[in-house]
Amino acid sequence: MSGTRWLSDHEQRVWREFNAATRMLSAHLEGQLQHDSGMPHTYYEVLVALSEAEDRRLRMSELADARQASRSRLSHAVARLEANGWVRREACPTDKRGAWAVLTDAGFAALEAAAPGHVEAVRESLFDPLTPEQVTALGEISAAIRRQLSPKCAAAVAAEEAREHEGQLTKSR
Repeated sequence: MSGTRWLSDHEQRVWREFNAATRMLSAHLEGQLQHDSGMPHTYYEVLVALSEAEDRRLRMSELADARQASRSRLSHAVARLEANGWVRREACPTDKRGAWAVLTDAGFAALEAAAPGHVEAVRESLFDPLTPEQVTALGEISAAIRRQLSPKCAAAVAAEEAREHEGQLTKSR
């Protein structure tokens, strides 16, 4: 492996700190939402995306793209949200295969109830320990990482959807 660009000792320490911090932050926020609101973070993010959309509705494909999720995974999440009465699906009149996800009043109320505790948990665990300069730097660093990973993640989601589609075709034969 002569082409491997090994991490320096400093980079290794930074990587491990970053990895531990992001895992701990995700676990903390997941636990807070589950405990206080009875919903996983994934569902909360779907409700947020719908609440911010015009008429609180998005095409399922747009919602999947916004959440950087495969359509299959998003469909499972929306099915659970439908079971809770928080989201409903509507057929798309212009595309027989398309569907809309619509945030219901009950879903909006669930989001409104969950948001204060979630925002406080984000503030306490992410922003309070940082200086204003560190917050700015974190935003810049996060944007740089997203720019680097976005094309790779989009390709991975597309590949996963192709595998799921192929699996569905195989089952239907």
